[in-house]
Amino acid sequence: MHRRGVKRALAIPLLLSMVVAACGGDDDGDTASDDTSVEATTGDATDDTGDGGDDGGDDGGDVTTPATVEDTDTSIVREEGERTYGGDVIFGLEAEAVGMRPWEDACGEPCLNIQLSMMEQLMRERADGSYGPWLATDITSNDDFTVWTMTLRDGVTFHNGEPFNAQTIVDMYPVQQSGTSGAAAINAAKLASLEATGDMEITYTLSTPNSAFPASLAGVLGRVFEPKAAAADPDGFTMNPIGTGPFVMDKRDIDNETVVVRNENYWMSDPDGNQLPYLDSITFRPIPDEGTRLDSLLSGTVNMMHSLRQGTIRDARGADGIQLYEFQGNNTGGGMYNTAVPPFDDVRVRRGLNLMNNQEAVIDALGGTGISLPATQWFSPDSPYWTQEAADAWPTFDFEAGVESIQAYIDDPARSDGKAPGELIDVELSCPPDPTLIAAMQVIEQVWTGSGLVNVTLTQFDQATHISNAVNDAHRAHCWRWSSNQDPSLAIDPVVAPPEESVSNFPNFFNEESFQLAQQALQTDDVEERTELYKEIMLNFAEDSIFWYSGYTATMVAVDPSIQGINGWLLPDGTLGNGFPNAFVTFTEVWIEQ
Repeated sequence: MHRRGVKRALAIPLLLSMVVAACGGDDDGDTASDDTSVEATTGDATDDTGDGGDDGGDDGGDVTTPATVEDTDTSIVREEGERTYGGDVIFGLEAEAVGMRPWEDACGEPCLNIQLSMMEQLMRERADGSYGPWLATDITSNDDFTVWTMTLRDGVTFHNGEPFNAQTIVDMYPVQQSGTSGAAAINAAKLASLEATGDMEITYTLSTPNSAFPASLAGVLGRVFEPKAAAADPDGFTMNPIGTGPFVMDKRDIDNETVVVRNENYWMSDPDGNQLPYLDSITFRPIPDEGTRLDSLLSGTVNMMHSLRQGTIRDARGADGIQLYEFQGNNTGGGMYNTAVPPFDDVRVRRGLNLMNNQEAVIDALGGTGISLPATQWFSPDSPYWTQEAADAWPTFDFEAGVESIQAYIDDPARSDGKAPGELIDVELSCPPDPTLIAAMQVIEQVWTGSGLVNVTLTQFDQATHISNAVNDAHRAHCWRWSSNQDPSLAIDPVVAPPEESVSNFPNFFNEESFQLAQQALQTDDVEERTELYKEIMLNFAEDSIFWYSGYTATMVAVDPSIQGINGWLLPDGTLGNGFPNAFVTFTEVWIEQ
């Protein structure tokens, strides 16, 4: 058996997430811009979509990083200073995280911050985009990436005293298979079976080649929970998650606060041999209003917050006495069309609406001017997967060409919406009721309506309903966010899969060529080969016009300057981790400066 180490197999900074307000992502790999960027998100393919469209726009022109946004990303560096024990962090989150079951509940940024303080992954992403072992110590594959053998870390125990070993992974598997998120992750990873081939060894057998399998183990599939507790009381698990992580659940008061406290038996130490974590506790408080959350930080009610809103980042930049950690990556704002519903089943309509999307004006409405990079594809300009060809293929803002495309549909006696030739098309444009999102949708609505060809109805639903509408196909033109810095396959594969096989193919569109290209990308670990394959998918996206883009999502973690260790945390092997992608914080080495 020829064995490939994970670094060679996955030296790639990468892409997606899917739930609520899809997250964002940038990479540190070979770049197409001069930005210094931070690494990728740990969001899952079912974890980061939802209220997207929350970022800036793109008029399809030159996407080279403008000088005004060159400082959007914070470099990943190992922070200096004497680490000290003790102290409490109060973290203002953009929303409550209702579900804590990794096998069942979709998990966006608020959820990830809480959940992963208590639960850990088998693999984690490094600052260079490769994947390194966390609760694992090693992983290798056979020649064709269909069999992966993983060695687990010895000496790790769950919060309830149960040991972590190969049997843990075996016992987790049926629980994962029974849940919505777990089953989706298993399917996306191409996992056919697993077995304990030693006390601390697991062998995974895949149904088809998957060179990106370690990336799956950094997401839902590799999120370790105590299987006996999960099986005994699956509903109760969301109130008292049991993992191996640095913090243990202390109190959970939905819509008020969740408190986690230091795990006195945590297995990991810092490079000097000091047991981690440093903090005594973390209190997570949902503060949905963006202005209130920032004011809470400035007043000292919380000492830490995050945001995925460009306007909030703009306001925070103008405030004194706080430290900002900014990140912008592959996560692409905009929206999607439900192609199963007329008139969106006709590419003339979709392309016409895209041509009439004044994305630079959308950036401004979102407060993202000088913050958000314009998007033309699911990869930011500093990703190794970004290509100029895909950028050139994305339609530039051209109002007259958009009118011409939609007019051709309107005048067609065989138009799919059943209306008479010459009648206007109806478009329901929906987004969650965040003020910046409403402003952005009004910009789009004004241009579309201004064509004299489109009746636009604006609707707003809370984020949970917005996501549910997408999952249940109860949407038309639906704002959303796409992509992350995880492996591109995690984002792209569920969207290009046949709609009847993938709940995440929200546009309900199938392009056989894109599907086959995505399968080919899993049969190689060569970044250049994969880039060419993903480029062709991006070209198809531009041609099929099933999405519209605004821009890449800038995110922010803002803190009292005394809080340190957010940026330069390490994996157990001493390599630098991927920082704070999409406003997700790894709390293992966070400390409060005395």
